[in-house]
Amino acid sequence: MRPISNALAALFIFMMALGGPAAMGAITASLDRDRVSLGDTLRLTIIATDNEQLRDADLNELSQDFEIVGRSTNSSTSIVNGRLSQTRKVIIDLMPKRLGELYIPSIRIGQASTQSLRIQVNPASATQPGEQTVMFDATVDKKSVYVQGQIILTLRIQQSINLDGASISELQLDNAFVKPLEQHSFQRDIDGRSWRVNEVRYAIFPEQSGTLEIPTQVFSGRLSRGRQSFFDLGGGQLLRRSSKPLSINVLPKPSSFTADTWLPSPRVTLQETWSISPTELRVGESATRTITIAGKGLQGAQLPPIRFAPIDGLKYYPDQPTIEDQEVADGLLGIRQDSAAVVAIRPGTYQIPEIRIPWWNTQTEQLEYAVLPGREITVAAADISELSVDPLPLTAPIDSAAAPLNTTAPSWIDRSVWKLVSVVSLLGWALTLAYLWQVRRSKAPNAPKTSTAPETFAEKQVFKQLLAACADNNAARARNAIIDWTAAFRPMASPISLDEVANVFADKRFTQEIKALNVCLYSPEQTHWDGTVMAECLTRLRLAGIETGIGATEQLKLYPNGN
Repeated sequence: MRPISNALAALFIFMMALGGPAAMGAITASLDRDRVSLGDTLRLTIIATDNEQLRDADLNELSQDFEIVGRSTNSSTSIVNGRLSQTRKVIIDLMPKRLGELYIPSIRIGQASTQSLRIQVNPASATQPGEQTVMFDATVDKKSVYVQGQIILTLRIQQSINLDGASISELQLDNAFVKPLEQHSFQRDIDGRSWRVNEVRYAIFPEQSGTLEIPTQVFSGRLSRGRQSFFDLGGGQLLRRSSKPLSINVLPKPSSFTADTWLPSPRVTLQETWSISPTELRVGESATRTITIAGKGLQGAQLPPIRFAPIDGLKYYPDQPTIEDQEVADGLLGIRQDSAAVVAIRPGTYQIPEIRIPWWNTQTEQLEYAVLPGREITVAAADISELSVDPLPLTAPIDSAAAPLNTTAPSWIDRSVWKLVSVVSLLGWALTLAYLWQVRRSKAPNAPKTSTAPETFAEKQVFKQLLAACADNNAARARNAIIDWTAAFRPMASPISLDEVANVFADKRFTQEIKALNVCLYSPEQTHWDGTVMAECLTRLRLAGIETGIGATEQLKLYPNGN
């Protein structure tokens, strides 16, 4: 029955996602190009990721400067980290009506609206095709570029006839990194004659100064004449066209730029985000600080890492950086994100210094800085009242007045007693687990011998290490083991801090134990941590996960297998 129940649960989540109340989300608009010639078409794409109804988009303002020559829609559904999301697109083919600087107006849909977009419309192509039916040429966006800067090479095929088996020779350059970009296809009108235009583009980054030679590129294709019979392979006349070679002047890094990382770009930006407001920090609680640097006309790998300056009283736990290249209308946008969990170990006011990234502005020909201003944050003391909790069932009551927080190291006798209590408690949980398993097995004698438990060999080993750390009352080792075990038991969560682990299980008693562990780890005073209750909480949560089948095998199946 479990596959059926899983399928019903998945279907319920899916229907709730589709039929829930509309959220106020953002919609975005983008163009495949920001420079066109009069007579060319360009493509506008509007994307919605929430419940906006794209069919309600008002496109009347577009008709002032553009002719709408085509429109299509599509949608897709995906599940990322257990969250179902739906993306809808409207794709509109436009043809400018006049020369000059035109704008795609802001398009409003419900409570959200797109940004306006600028387009430069140049005079119609001066190429006179004459009797030609196929034309091929190569162009670059600039004749001069700084070393490691970006050049856009465009190979353009224009055809007024149908071709089969079209191909272009492979671009091979010495001392340059070549990144293929998205290809563009559009219609062009030349003297009342309709042409199909295909553009193959490359982002090129020269790796040394001097002259970069782009050799002749060759396009070939066969005239399409249709198949005359079943045995006719359709091979028509072979057409071959060659482009002219191009030379690019590659400038060296200016002597006035003395920084370690050379960043030639028209724009570099620096931004930060916090998982929670830095004004709400308390001792022992963590917040994730993410700093994003983005460079236009750069690769993500070119951007420098962000160093989190050490601050007395704050601890940083850096995460792996995220590096990516996003394609925009005029090439690449390199993005690098560096994140770190920030934990305060004592209350007070802290000054976070500014971050300055030097870069070379290729438009103004001068040194500039991307600056993230410094900020002042105030950390409040830990809320000790939240750590006073009701004991778990089946455990002896705790008199907080008679048993104050022990701030001295226990004797070897105390440690032995607590270890014995831990072992007895864990043995009790193990016997309970065995009993429940035997009961379930006896109730379903004809059931197939398959297990829905999410435990794996790796998860078992990590959990054993976790229990050992709790038995030894080793707070630091227990912290790392809790995060590692949660990642193994609930792989879709991938937590990097204890607070994120607490959010994964959403268990009140466990959350309180996490806070107690944080206070012990980051309190300026030496305090003793007792891992007994933590071990009981973890064992209970693991047992509950195994019983319900939620854990390492958790996944949302919209199309489950089974009968």
